[in-house]
Amino acid sequence: MRDPEPAGTPLPGNLPLELDAFVGRAAELAALARALDTARLVTVTGAGGVGKSRLAARAAARAAPPDGVWRVDLSPVRDATLLDYAVVEALALTDHTTRAPRDTLLGHVRDRRLLLLLDGVEHLVDACAELVSELLRHAPGLTVLAVGRRPLDVTGERLFPLAPLEEDEAARLFAERAAQQGAPPADEAAVRELCRRLDGIPLAIELAAGRLRALSCEQLLARLDDRFRLLGRSSREAPARHRTLRTAIGWSHELCAPEERLLWARLSVFAGPFDLEAVEYVCSGDGLPADDVLDVLSELIAQSVVVREDAPSGPRYRMLDTIRAYGGDWLEASGDAARLRRRHRDWYLGLATWCELEWFSPRQAQAAGRIAAELPNLRAALEFCLTERGETHLGQYLAGTLWFYWAGCGRLAEGRHWLERGLELGSDNEKSRLKALWVLGYVAILQGDAAPALAALQECRRRAERAGSAVAVAYAEHRTGCLALVTDDMARARTLLRSALARYREIGELNSNVLMAQVELAMTRAFQGDLPEAVRLCEDVRRVCEDHGERWARGYALYVLAYAAWTEGDPGRARELLRDCLAGADAFHDLLGQVLSIELLALVTTADGDPGEAAVLQGAAARMWPSVGLPLFGSAYFSTPHRLCEAEARRRLGDERYEECVRAGGRLDRAEAVGRALGGAARGAAALPGPRGPVPPGPPGTDTREPAASPTRQGGETTG
Repeated sequence: MRDPEPAGTPLPGNLPLELDAFVGRAAELAALARALDTARLVTVTGAGGVGKSRLAARAAARAAPPDGVWRVDLSPVRDATLLDYAVVEALALTDHTTRAPRDTLLGHVRDRRLLLLLDGVEHLVDACAELVSELLRHAPGLTVLAVGRRPLDVTGERLFPLAPLEEDEAARLFAERAAQQGAPPADEAAVRELCRRLDGIPLAIELAAGRLRALSCEQLLARLDDRFRLLGRSSREAPARHRTLRTAIGWSHELCAPEERLLWARLSVFAGPFDLEAVEYVCSGDGLPADDVLDVLSELIAQSVVVREDAPSGPRYRMLDTIRAYGGDWLEASGDAARLRRRHRDWYLGLATWCELEWFSPRQAQAAGRIAAELPNLRAALEFCLTERGETHLGQYLAGTLWFYWAGCGRLAEGRHWLERGLELGSDNEKSRLKALWVLGYVAILQGDAAPALAALQECRRRAERAGSAVAVAYAEHRTGCLALVTDDMARARTLLRSALARYREIGELNSNVLMAQVELAMTRAFQGDLPEAVRLCEDVRRVCEDHGERWARGYALYVLAYAAWTEGDPGRARELLRDCLAGADAFHDLLGQVLSIELLALVTTADGDPGEAAVLQGAAARMWPSVGLPLFGSAYFSTPHRLCEAEARRRLGDERYEECVRAGGRLDRAEAVGRALGGAARGAAALPGPRGPVPPGPPGTDTREPAASPTRQGGETTG
């Protein structure tokens, strides 16, 4: 178990630095903090709108486990089978293997001390209970704080029921929110009566305060009484506080102008935060002109129906679950839900297509960030396509179009989930199916799953040839060549990759995939001893990437150029290229690019005369490989730098000290390993063990280099 971070050091985690404004609840906050100190699973329960999420976020922010506080917003997750993927995403984990996301989670939390905040468990309670039980069994340092309207019913769970605000705190909250509207109330008695009528429920109070620009407290009370009488005739069986909240939301809804009610209902199709452009496309028309959307949205924000959040990409908006659910009921009742969901799907299909194009541009990083931010809505769009009759082909197309995010940003497992689901359903659109097939083959290759990869690529090629699709034939041939490369069949890889590149040129295709084919061809040349040709190919890729602002494929070209520089006796240039490569891979969460860079940096570090640090880097890489797949693909060619580094480091350090340094590197997490390899991290936690005796110097002229060509242990052709 690791020691706590030094005071003042930011802890890992994903809680925002600035939390929502918080009024009162001091006693509850202290009590929840005490509960978290003594129980490993605490569930905050209470009626909708009572303030559970805010209180939990505050209590979590006060905790300081060494490995941080991680919040998982479950409100956008509508399918229980996506629960594990959502938690993996929230913890910023990447895994390139075929492991289930549950196994990735267990491996990550097993030896860590962290607080996991699961916010909004009520609609996934069975799946959450199963997940939490398994995590707690396998991770003794884990604490879980769950938030929902009902308990998980897990052994050892401590319930923390949250009551509404006391009258004084409720009145304070109303006064503060009213002041924010520029309409501080003058009649304290009316404020207190209004808060009593709203049962002290914070959400209901904030909705009421949002109306003070147009109505006085007395007018609010009169209208609220009318609403209570109306609701009371039809919902006497509902719990009192639930009735109060539904009343407050319904009353707020009635006070909205017709166009505000219309937008409220239509906004319910969004599964997570959204931006103005999405609202203008999805929600405009049929009674709501696009030019009016911003003004209507601004009114809903002023009334606390919609919450505005500032993000790096600009303002974004969201609705609280209870409010979105109310709008969803109205949308269903209007008979317009299917049309709005289709428009929502169309917008995010267009966004994915745009980001695929932007992936080959100077805005590559922004495209990746945009997809990450929109993932809840993209999931909703995929779910719609794969469950709505006649829409499967668009689901296949969308899952295939996101190839750059699945492969380039470390989301292979989720990508494979959607691709396989779409392909299982079949469709009449061959173009969409072909794209999904070659992307599935590519994803499976990166996961080290050769047989399914080959099956998908062979099916893609057969279908493409029947359909006369030159594009799909080129991609299927390219990825089959990539499979041959990582399985040490260099002759076949060279033939297939050259043929694929010729096909790409013939059809005028130029993008990151095409450049990766050229890098992969360069790898075959480097591994077979033709360094000048490998350098020529990668310098050409580098030039094209820099002309277009592309960084992802450029990173792999730099890796090959660094390999060539080291082989030619220039470790300084090799280190410079590898640091550039590693920084780019880290920016995209490309785990494969990171670990390959660190492996080669270890060899360069040995050549620079620091075998202890080289062994630390090897240990760090060894810890990363299980999340990537078979170490160095099980390839004799890709393993050459590792074998040379290990042999020289062992010779210089001796076996015992080499193993100590490797163990020290194995204690570094991914971020620490990358920071150390880039030369920007302190070495305190994994400082090199001191030598047990004098370090034997290498003989004059010692050279750890070896010809790039290396005999394969596996030999022969792949099954492809």
